[in-house]
This record gives sequence, structure tokens and C-alpha cells, in this order.
Amino acid sequence: MIITSKDNDIIKQVSKLMSSASYRREKESFVAEGARLCMDGVLSGAEVKAFLYTQNGMEKYSNEFEKIISVSKKHYEISEQLFKRISDTNSPQGILCLFKTLDKKSLSYTIDKKGRYAALENIQDPSNMGTILRTAEAFGVDGVIVSKDCCDIYSPKVVRGSMGAVFRVNVVTAEEFTEYIQQLTESGINTYASTPRNAENIRNIDFSQGGVMLIGNEGNGLKDDTINACSKRVRINMSGRAESLNAAAAAAVLLYEFVN
Repeated sequence: MIITSKDNDIIKQVSKLMSSASYRREKESFVAEGARLCMDGVLSGAEVKAFLYTQNGMEKYSNEFEKIISVSKKHYEISEQLFKRISDTNSPQGILCLFKTLDKKSLSYTIDKKGRYAALENIQDPSNMGTILRTAEAFGVDGVIVSKDCCDIYSPKVVRGSMGAVFRVNVVTAEEFTEYIQQLTESGINTYASTPRNAENIRNIDFSQGGVMLIGNEGNGLKDDTINACSKRVRINMSGRAESLNAAAAAAVLLYEFVN
């Protein structure tokens, strides 16, 4: 039977998951839309709690359809009109999955002192978050630590902007971000605060011993207490009249220099 009503329970659940971060946390679920993203999740071993598709989606993406439906716990065919109504994209493909969330609720693993990690404090723009996760994967970062006041990594815009990196990058949440950075510093792990104030040119620093690169809020940067908790301050030298870079652009420069 094809679902056509917006009042159907699974449709209401999908709509709420797409719009509410608290509901995503409560249900430990998130939505990924489109054949490529859904397949990224499947190939990464993420649990498919439900699979929604249209007739056109099933026919156009038949190979992906067969693979996704074979691992999904539940599946529903819905009308084209209803899919367009719940879709978060301008050109819906007719393929959508509900995945079980992947991140840990708190930091419960030990950071490798020689590894390279990114730590994000209060990143608010989902587009920036998605791009930073994508960049972290591209540069081979070992993991990403996020403060609890960052935007939700499972919002549709982050999932889409990450181009599937959200499934593959190890992302964990530090409930007490500054305290955790302080603990890392005290344990001998190199922690680098990206800030233009009293900082050393990033190109002059030896990163061979690994550590954690910290990137702050789009408008305000890192909090003073967090900067003071780090072992070193680093900056990106800029010419011209530009005072700063977009957070995602800055992260790309910082992480490139960090891992190379």
C-alpha cells in the first residue's frame, strides 16, 4: 500500500526528525536523503531503521534500492507528492532513510597522543559543520571532538553538507569542552588554539607529534578560557584587508597544515 497522508505515523516521525534536534536525540535517529547519502550510510554499516521511497526512486536507483531494502528493518512506499512535501531538497530523488545515530554520548575513548584530531567549539552554521566534517575526512583526521553547544551533526543540512563524512568520521561530544581540553593539555597532548591574538604563524610549527587543533565559533572564535587551556596558540597569516576567514575555510587551512 502506498502512503499518501501526511498524518501517517512514519511521515510525522520523519518530519519531526528533520526539524528537531531534541527529537533526534530522544529517538537516537536521523534522516539521510538521496541515493548516494543513503548508500554511504549502508556501506558504512549504519543501522537502517526505516527506508522510504517512491516508485520513481525505486526505478531510477534500482541498484541502490535493492541494497538498501535488503538491510532496512522497515520499508514504506510513499507517493511522489508526499515525498516532495517532506523532502529537504529542491530536487528530491525519492530515496530516504532513517538511520540510528552513530556518535557517542560523551568522550569515552582514549585519544592517541600521536594522532591528529579536530575540536570544534560552538560551531553554529550547519553548512560550516558539514564542510568541516568533510574536510576532516579528506585530510585523514583521526577524529572530531565537538562541544555540546555546537549545531547538531545530524541535522539534514550537516548530513548533506558532509557528503557522507558524518557516517565515517569518528565524532564525539565533550560535555565539558574546556575542562576536557585542559585535561588533554595536562596529560601531555599538544592542543592548538586557533586565534589571531598573540599566536604563532601556523606554518612555523612542527606538528609531527600530533595533537588537537581547536576551531571556534563563526563570529567569536574560541572562548578565552578554552584558549588559555591550550598548550599553544596558532594563527593563519593573511594579507590584504580581510580580518578573518569563514569558519569552514579556516578549518580547511588549519587542518591541511596540521596533518601535512
